Amino acid sequence: MFCHPSLVLVIINQPNRASGSRYARHSAQLSSSHLCDCASTIMGDIPAAAKSESASFSKLLTSHNLRQLLDSVDAFLFDCDGVIWKGDVLIHGVPDTIDMLRSMGKNLVFVTNNSTKSRRAYAKKFQTLGISVREDEIFSSSFAAAMFLKVNNFPTEKKVYVIGEQGILDELESAGYTGLGGPEDGRKTIEWEQNNLFDHDKNVGAVVVGLDRHINYYKLQYATLCIRENPGCLFIATNLDAVGHMSVMQEWPGAGCMVAAIRGSTEKEPVVVGKPSTFLMDFLLEKFDIPTSRMCMVGDRLDTDILFGQNAGCKTLLVLSGVTTLSTLEDTANHIQPDYYTSQMPDMHKLFGESVK
Repeated sequence: MFCHPSLVLVIINQPNRASGSRYARHSAQLSSSHLCDCASTIMGDIPAAAKSESASFSKLLTSHNLRQLLDSVDAFLFDCDGVIWKGDVLIHGVPDTIDMLRSMGKNLVFVTNNSTKSRRAYAKKFQTLGISVREDEIFSSSFAAAMFLKVNNFPTEKKVYVIGEQGILDELESAGYTGLGGPEDGRKTIEWEQNNLFDHDKNVGAVVVGLDRHINYYKLQYATLCIRENPGCLFIATNLDAVGHMSVMQEWPGAGCMVAAIRGSTEKEPVVVGKPSTFLMDFLLEKFDIPTSRMCMVGDRLDTDILFGQNAGCKTLLVLSGVTTLSTLEDTANHIQPDYYTSQMPDMHKLFGESVK
């Protein structure tokens, strides 16, 4: 039985991050049998009182308050889908905005829940779109899944089954783990035959579920058996996004759909490592040594990007070029309010130009 008693990260709300060792702030002693049952604590929900308290602070970004924001921030954290691009189409004006922020000496980080690519593949995508971004400036949920295993001393002799795409497999390999499944299993089929036992690898110690354009019944059965039958098998979700801008014209089902299927078949809750979980924030703090109060999260989703920023104690800027609409933001049922909002990320460049005239 794989029962790993080492430290398991539990992400909690920490608007004011205390000093301490790299991961001690988020640690608790949990056995692997408790991990999936306790995973909901990683989801990063903020208290209702804090939500209502923040509701009155959302402001339309203007040339005046943009200068205040720029003066108070040393690092900007950008989501990608719906903020930098839609599918493979770059949002007009993004390169000029990135160049402007770099010229000001701002640190830039790209934090994406899309697990279909590795950090290396994302760096190539940026390059293809004419933007120079280093691999170490990219933090994807595929990377987060691999790092979660790494920092929790997941045994390298154990295997990881993947419902997802090549990005997760690549990051697992970079971290020293053997990944199974992924795109290869997208071509496999399954038949219901009497007296036929569906076989699965008993040495799988974790299942990672992310966005998968080739999800099928074979993958669902394989992952379900690993979690239900392999002792101590971990259930890790890259994120719970319901939809995403995978193309310019419309939204498409997100990783949350795949996670929901496995959650239903296993009756287990996953460990969620992507936004709004603040797991990746430890890596950002180590890289930049900048307090979160001097960071600003820029994203198009309230329940992931903005909540991630709020949970970590960052300033937040919502752009309306992706999932969230103005009507959603202003809906009385919405209790996640950013510090600022604007139509799209390049507004920062336009408004800064107006402020210096």
